[in-house]
Amino acid sequence: MDGWFVHQGRKWFLMLRILIRLVACLQEKPYCLKKIGFGPFGTTNTTTTGQTAGFPFGASTGLFQNTQNKGFGFGGGFGAGTATGLTTGLVPGSTFGGFGAFGTQQQQQTGGLFGQALQPQTQSAQLINTASALSAPTLLGDERDAILAKWNQLQAFWGTGKGYFHNHLAPVEFTQENPFCRFKTVGFSCIPSNKDEDGLVALAFNKKEADIRNQQQLIVESLHKILGGLQQIMVNVEGIRALPDDQTEMVIYVVERFPNGNSRRVSATNLYSSLEQVNVKNHLMQLGVIVALPRTELSPAQMKQLLQNPPAGVDPIIWEQAKVDNPDPEKLIPVPMVGFKELLRRLKFQEQMTKQHQSRLDIISEDVNELQKNQATTVAKIAQYKRKLMDQAHKVLQVLIKQEIQRKAGYAIQAEEEQLRVQLDTIQSELNAPTQFKGRLNELMSQIRMQNHVGAVRSEERYSVDGDLLGEIKQHLKLQQEGLSHLINVLKEDLEDVKLIEQGLNESVHIRRDLFS
Repeated sequence: MDGWFVHQGRKWFLMLRILIRLVACLQEKPYCLKKIGFGPFGTTNTTTTGQTAGFPFGASTGLFQNTQNKGFGFGGGFGAGTATGLTTGLVPGSTFGGFGAFGTQQQQQTGGLFGQALQPQTQSAQLINTASALSAPTLLGDERDAILAKWNQLQAFWGTGKGYFHNHLAPVEFTQENPFCRFKTVGFSCIPSNKDEDGLVALAFNKKEADIRNQQQLIVESLHKILGGLQQIMVNVEGIRALPDDQTEMVIYVVERFPNGNSRRVSATNLYSSLEQVNVKNHLMQLGVIVALPRTELSPAQMKQLLQNPPAGVDPIIWEQAKVDNPDPEKLIPVPMVGFKELLRRLKFQEQMTKQHQSRLDIISEDVNELQKNQATTVAKIAQYKRKLMDQAHKVLQVLIKQEIQRKAGYAIQAEEEQLRVQLDTIQSELNAPTQFKGRLNELMSQIRMQNHVGAVRSEERYSVDGDLLGEIKQHLKLQQEGLSHLINVLKEDLEDVKLIEQGLNESVHIRRDLFS
C-alpha cells in the first residue's frame, strides 16, 4: 500500500513539473505547444471520435462528450453529458445497479476539462490557470502563496472548491472530474444482454416494493391510458424488484396486436421515445416515476469505443489496468466511480442484492427442509409396504402349500418331496439348535430381562441424557424390538407350516398304506 502511494505521488509530482514547464514555455514561446505535442491546445478536429492526442486531462473523451452518439453512460455522467438518456439510476445521473440501460440520444458538442464547449485558446488558458493555482499562485506575493498552492492542491485532490491564484483572474473550479481528484476508482458492472426487439423499459418509482405490487394493476392501466389507450396495445410487466432508499424498479414491455391476429413487441427504443415525450413524462411523474430507461445491449462498435476511450478525469493507465483486471470481459465492463456518493450508491445496491440473495437462500432452505420431510415420510412408507409385502408373501406361500397338498393327495411320495422333507428337517434342527436363531432369541430375551432388573435395582442412580439422543435411542430400540417380534412371528409361522407339512405327509403315508394293504 505504501508503494502505491509513493508511485501515485511521483506520478502527480511529474505531472506538476510538466505543468510548470508548460506555463514557463507559454510565457516565453507560445508556439512551442506544437513542438511539445499538446495537440488540443492548438487545433481541433470536429470529425474525429473525440479522443485527441496530448495531455490526458485536457483532451475530449469522445464516448462521454462526443456528438450524436448512442447515449450510454455511468454514474454521474462523466464528461458532463447533460441528456437524461445518457445516465441511469434512481436519480438523474445514476444507474440501476451500477450500469444502466442504453438508448439513443442526441447531444450537443461538449469538450474540455469541465465539459464546456471551449475554444483552443480557452482550453490552454484553463490549463495554464490550473497549473498556476496548483504550483505558483501569485495572489499575495509572499511566502503565503506557497501555503495557498498546497491548499489548492488539497482541494484538487478532494475534488471540490475553488483555486485562487491571481488577483485579476477568476478562480479555478475544482470538480471530482478533474484529473487530480484522488477519490475515484474503477469497478465492474454487468453488460446488458437484452436486445432492442425485447422491448424492455425500466421504470424507477419513488415508492416501496410492497406499494408497487399492490398497485400493479392500477399502474398498468394508467400506463395504457398514457400511451394512448388503444385497444391493439397491451402493457405487460416483466418484473418488479426493490431498490435502495425505498425505491422500486418495474420492467415493462408493450405488445401490439394486428387485425390478422399476429402480435409483436414494441422495440425498447420506440417505447422509450414515447415515454420521453413532455406530456407523457408529466403523467409518469404523477405516478411516481423518477426515470425511465431502455434495457438494450451495447453494439460491438459502442463496446469498442467505450473501452478505447477512458472517461473524463480517469487516468488512461488506470483504465487500461482495469481492462486487464476484468474478471470476465464477456459479461463485465469497467465502470468509473468518482466520489463518495457513487461509492455509497454502489454499496447500497450491493446490500440490496445481498438481501435478495439471502431471501432466495431462505426460500431454497425451506424447500430443502420440506423435501427432507417428504423423503423421511416416503422412506417410512416404503418400509411399511415392504413389511406388508412380506406378510402377503407368507400368506401366498401358505395357500400354495395347501393347494399342493390337495393336488398331491393320493399320490406316492416322490423323490423331490422326500428331498424337500429332508431339507425341512435340517432347517428345523438348525432353528432349534442352542447356538442358532432360537437360542440367540432366548439369550436376547434373557438379557433384556436382566437389564430391566438391573435398571429397577439401580433406580436411585440418575443420568442425564440429551433429549435428541434419547429419542434416537428409543427409536432404534423400537425398531429392534419390532424386528425381533416380526422374526419370532415368522419362526412360529414356519414351525406351524412345517408341522402342517409333516402332518400332511404322515396322512398321505397312512392313506397309501391302507390302499396297498
